Amino acid sequence: MLLTKDIIDEKDKILRKKSKEVTFPLTEEDKKNIHDMVEYLTNSQIDEIAAKYSLRPGMGMSAVQIGVLKRYITIVHESSEGHFDTYIVINPKIVSESKEKIYVEDGEGCLSINRETIGIVPRCARVTVEGFDIDGNPITIRAREELAIVFQHEIDHLNGILFVDRIDPKNPFKYKDTYRAI
Repeated sequence: MLLTKDIIDEKDKILRKKSKEVTFPLTEEDKKNIHDMVEYLTNSQIDEIAAKYSLRPGMGMSAVQIGVLKRYITIVHESSEGHFDTYIVINPKIVSESKEKIYVEDGEGCLSINRETIGIVPRCARVTVEGFDIDGNPITIRAREELAIVFQHEIDHLNGILFVDRIDPKNPFKYKDTYRAI
């Protein structure tokens, strides 16, 4: 079982490297990593389990965050009370995005950033992501609002980008009146 301590901190330079495309079939190690990532994300959103194991809550995780430079991400989104939708995308690519920009009003967070951050991270309100499922079948996901933000955040990780890189250092709240808060 993955624990918070197993997630790589921003000080580790591996988070700045670009992840490599994955070939199919997946290795048993990759399948186990994906299972562990999904398990962590699910457990981290269930208060009793998160408290028992001191898990920081998270909705998404990329392989690089556990030290694997491969292009796969997992997202566990609580779509309604106690019901989770799980997304596993291998070699994800954003193929279209809305012109409308949004940001998380309370600020984005990241399991790899263990400090307070302030500022607006501009994101597209809607994205279409293409990639492959765990068996190598092509998939397309259309995501809106919060889910769209998580996809953009995790795909950034695969390209060595952290959300703090997207905050304007000279004016962290530059887009407050331009983009929509969610």
